[in-house]
Amino acid sequence: MSSRQMHRPAVLPPRAWAFPEPAEHPLPNGMRLLLVDLPGQHVLSLRVVLALPVSQEVPGTEGATLLMTRALDEGTARHTSEEIAELSERHGIAWGAGAGERGVHLGVEVTARHLGTALDLVTECLTEATFPEAEVARLVRHRLADIAHDQADPGARASLEFIRTYFDPRDRPHQPLGGTRASVAALDPDVLRDRHASLTPAGGAVVLTGDLSACGDVVAAVAATLGSWAGSGGPAEAPAAARRADDAGRVVLVERPGLAQTELYLGRPGPDRRTPHGWGTYQTLGMVLGGSPHARIDQVLREERGYTYGVRAGFRPRATGGLTVAGGSVRADATVPALRELLDILAVPGAELTEPEVRAAADFVSMTAPGRYGTADAVADEIVSLVSDGLEPRVVTATLEQLRGLTAAQVGAAWDEVLAGPGWTVVLVGDPQHAAGLQDLGIGPVSVVTGS
Repeated sequence: MSSRQMHRPAVLPPRAWAFPEPAEHPLPNGMRLLLVDLPGQHVLSLRVVLALPVSQEVPGTEGATLLMTRALDEGTARHTSEEIAELSERHGIAWGAGAGERGVHLGVEVTARHLGTALDLVTECLTEATFPEAEVARLVRHRLADIAHDQADPGARASLEFIRTYFDPRDRPHQPLGGTRASVAALDPDVLRDRHASLTPAGGAVVLTGDLSACGDVVAAVAATLGSWAGSGGPAEAPAAARRADDAGRVVLVERPGLAQTELYLGRPGPDRRTPHGWGTYQTLGMVLGGSPHARIDQVLREERGYTYGVRAGFRPRATGGLTVAGGSVRADATVPALRELLDILAVPGAELTEPEVRAAADFVSMTAPGRYGTADAVADEIVSLVSDGLEPRVVTATLEQLRGLTAAQVGAAWDEVLAGPGWTVVLVGDPQHAAGLQDLGIGPVSVVTGS
């Protein structure tokens, strides 16, 4: 009887993956059309990106940009909000809209069979939105309810207090993107109509991703609809860089007596996606420091100390510059020790970051990219984010290429640069009886505000 020895095949590294490259076409109104054909993705993602910085809102109407985008499908010269809802439901059209630092985006998810209807509806909403009083009032009530919820939720409250503390009061980022109670309560149809009148195709883009094989002549269809929209506003100026407040280097405690956990939120200056270090460097840094349960922060605060279920750290790019942030909930009785440990971890010199942890983090970011961008809406959302920041989709592939050759020395140098800049702004939301000793951490002055 003969036997054969079977050898296990070697597991090879995955092949390099590239982000889908859009085919670009100019539209009659000057907008860019970016098409990404993704065979098998039968639910298409259609996005419209328009330059309309929230910094250009009239003082006292903060939140008007966001509410205007949400009200676009709430009634037009041809259809009531109910008729638009019925038409959307009949054709399987799912709506979405939002606003950001640079502008607004609206989009739909739809199958190829109903793409024409979706294009007609989106164009109609851009061209003929009427902002009915009843619908605007309802959206105002909903937004006020969202604001009340954010004030009550410790995590959201910490984020709100952070921007109020960190950003210069003269700049728009000092206030929530969706406005305050006072500014939202003052919004009415006329304010939203004025904001809508500022919309322009100049600098805008249309993004369509998914299986385009059954869509016919997509370029002609988009050109005849969204490409025919003229808008009424002039070209929008890019928002100025957000300034850090002169007194941002301090601690703010938002009093919430009785909370079992304290919410921590730390921030300091960080890079934008144009950083000469390469954005992949900071994606890797985020993973090493606090991007996963295996990162440095959780290894100490969760595994060794038992202070938390998880604290995360990372980088948030803005149009110009950005933020380095860390945050999460810790046991109330461990508030000061947990914050002290967190600050110690975040003070690690770049030279102490090791090659194995950097390589593991960079590999995770690069090798999971195909999964992160595995659907049409994920690809569309990434392109929207890049276009809004004035970047091209090829930046993603360039970042992935950088990650594959990234070294600990490069990551360490980038982190040392962050640490050399202005220090932390720290916000805590929690029970003040557990806050004794905050002033001894050496962060800066400590101020206390009520939790309302």
